[in-house]
Amino acid sequence: MSHAHLNRRQFLHRSSLIAMAPTVPAFLGRTVRATEPNNDGRILVVIQLSGGNDGINTVVPFADEGYAKHRDKLRLSTDRLIKVNDQVGLHPALRPAAKLLENGQLAIVQGVGYPNPNRSHGVSMAIWQTARLDPAEHKTFGWIGRAMDRHSALADGSAHSILLGDEDPPIALRGRRSTSVSLAHLEELKLKASTGLFRASVDDSSDDLLVFARRASLDARSTAALIDEVTKNSASDTSLYPKTELAGRLKSIAQLIKADFSTPVYYAIQSGYDTHAAQLPTHARLLRELAGAMKAFLDDLQAAGLSKRVLTLCFSEFGRRVKENASLGTDHGTAAPVLIAGSSVNSGPLGQPPSMTDLANGDLKMQTDFRQVYATILQDWLGVDSASALGGSFDRLRLIAST
Repeated sequence: MSHAHLNRRQFLHRSSLIAMAPTVPAFLGRTVRATEPNNDGRILVVIQLSGGNDGINTVVPFADEGYAKHRDKLRLSTDRLIKVNDQVGLHPALRPAAKLLENGQLAIVQGVGYPNPNRSHGVSMAIWQTARLDPAEHKTFGWIGRAMDRHSALADGSAHSILLGDEDPPIALRGRRSTSVSLAHLEELKLKASTGLFRASVDDSSDDLLVFARRASLDARSTAALIDEVTKNSASDTSLYPKTELAGRLKSIAQLIKADFSTPVYYAIQSGYDTHAAQLPTHARLLRELAGAMKAFLDDLQAAGLSKRVLTLCFSEFGRRVKENASLGTDHGTAAPVLIAGSSVNSGPLGQPPSMTDLANGDLKMQTDFRQVYATILQDWLGVDSASALGGSFDRLRLIAST
């Protein structure tokens, strides 16, 4: 018998812990009681880049004459860039991500945005998280939550999505029936149940979740022990991961995936991208942390033989203005690249980089609607109908490689 990780069948024979911890919510209990892991189940990992990432200095359009014209102080020299093709290059801090590109594991969707862009952090993030342009729909349900509502009939009772981090759960995960869990750390399970935020799945009563939420502090030890029992033999090689917050979160996600949790969606947040001043050092640090964490995560999954099951999506609520400001930073803009990593992507840039001379009120023009990215992931990766989740049908992209 392989000891690479403790699967659910093995755990069933060691499950006295369940009996000792009756206050663990039903959705988690069913996860570890299931008789067979769903090894064919595909998984989506979302990394939210909060603040508005400067896509122009992430995937750099060095061949566009507008880059030198509008980025006098913030321009990255061409000889430092990691060339992707004869038009664009990656920021030098993204060298680990360039390795993914070399390995055929990174797709770059260029110029992603939405019609009539909004430069408010809150409004634009709500648009991305709900896949709805109408502000009246920004406090209801999110695109992932809606999709997981459709996924409920296929779920085995596991939480449909897990946020790794201590941030407030994003509206993207909120569904009518699907369940979502927040984990600050693997040692501390925290179910954040507020009115209408996390609804029980068909097999759970809301009382079960609310009782657990009220008693979480009392049951933290037994719950942490349960998760520890399931994940301790699926521990990730810590030497793979940089010692950053994002890397730690992705390492925890990798442990849960390797422990055969059947949760289809995981979510992590990296903050700090609102670079109005002194952008160069801050942006370089953030991109270095992002690329290092992503590379370690994919290497970890590759070593476990799971890389073909996992797709990672990186997005930000908007890009930055084309022209730098007087504080050596950039202000809120519009379109920006979206990064999608995994062993099942069609690697390389998708679409043309937005022009830096043909602008819309000083901003980049959108090339791809973000809902096309979502539709592709939902239908071609997770196998979920996208129309109800996104409020309409959108043309899909050639993101997922044929198998």
